[in-house]
Amino acid sequence: MGNSMQEAAEALKSVVGALQGRKAAVLGHMRPDGDCIGSQVALCRMLQASGVDALCVNRDRVPPGLAAYAEGVIFVRGEDYAEKDRLAVAVDCADASRIGTELLARFPDGILGNVDHHASNPGYARHNAVVTSAAATCHVLAACAQSLGLPVDAATAKALHLGILTDTGRFSYASVTPELLELTAGLLRKGADPAEANFRVFEQESRGKLALTQRFLASLRFHDDGRICSGEIRQADYAATGTTKEDKEGLVEFPRSVEGVDVAVLMEEGADGVRGSLRGRDPRLRLDLLAAKLNGGGHVLAAGFNMLGCRLDRDRDRIIAAVVEHVRERSGR
Repeated sequence: MGNSMQEAAEALKSVVGALQGRKAAVLGHMRPDGDCIGSQVALCRMLQASGVDALCVNRDRVPPGLAAYAEGVIFVRGEDYAEKDRLAVAVDCADASRIGTELLARFPDGILGNVDHHASNPGYARHNAVVTSAAATCHVLAACAQSLGLPVDAATAKALHLGILTDTGRFSYASVTPELLELTAGLLRKGADPAEANFRVFEQESRGKLALTQRFLASLRFHDDGRICSGEIRQADYAATGTTKEDKEGLVEFPRSVEGVDVAVLMEEGADGVRGSLRGRDPRLRLDLLAAKLNGGGHVLAAGFNMLGCRLDRDRDRIIAAVVEHVRERSGR
């Protein structure tokens, strides 16, 4: 069900109170994106300004394009984290498994706080600040900081703006409201820089990313009379273009933008299975519920899945069939 913003603020207040005199580890999800890094940095900085010894921990590295936002904050890779006395606070993790099994195991006392906006979040922490109507986890943090009077300096404002910018598609999604724009205006007054953020995140693509995009577009296929469009990325594509998994960010928006397409699917084959991204236009299709059928979760219009042990050549049709069946059920066809 999630919380109201007021309830989320009370939950975050409890987290900050419980951390007084303790040390905190702010955890994000695997393969972090803008909202993940932005919320990790922002919460870490707010905790530090509130007198809490805090650092950020993530299974994977900070994407190079977002590294500037992490300056001044300690980020530790999961494999290098060995401390035993920090309390964990998760941000932007739809469920605890998104933290990563090995990293999660290093916090046997569980998760103290859970700040998020995913519709599929079950509320897995002692204190849950989960606002499913929010546009981003950074939206939740910005609103709670304003309500609680938590310190937000220029670097924190930039981090909060980053998460909101990326999770709203540069303020173009239905999740954008007058209230969100007013909240964002407050971040700009505190030092957030839209031009700088837009350049760092959206206007520094490599030639390798362009080549990867060409390969992805060449793989596009249409299903169910064109209502569904899928594309694929294989490990060989990364090797041939000199790119990494971070470079696939945003590719799923290409099939989503095609006229007549209701659901876009990006399938990525890795060593352990097929991971996927889902994007849609109609909230009635509930992509979070579709993702749950494929061992995933996420938002109503943007979700992801992880089919362990699967291979594209063998399981592609089964995955697409599940997508088609779900779309037909939700649309009454």
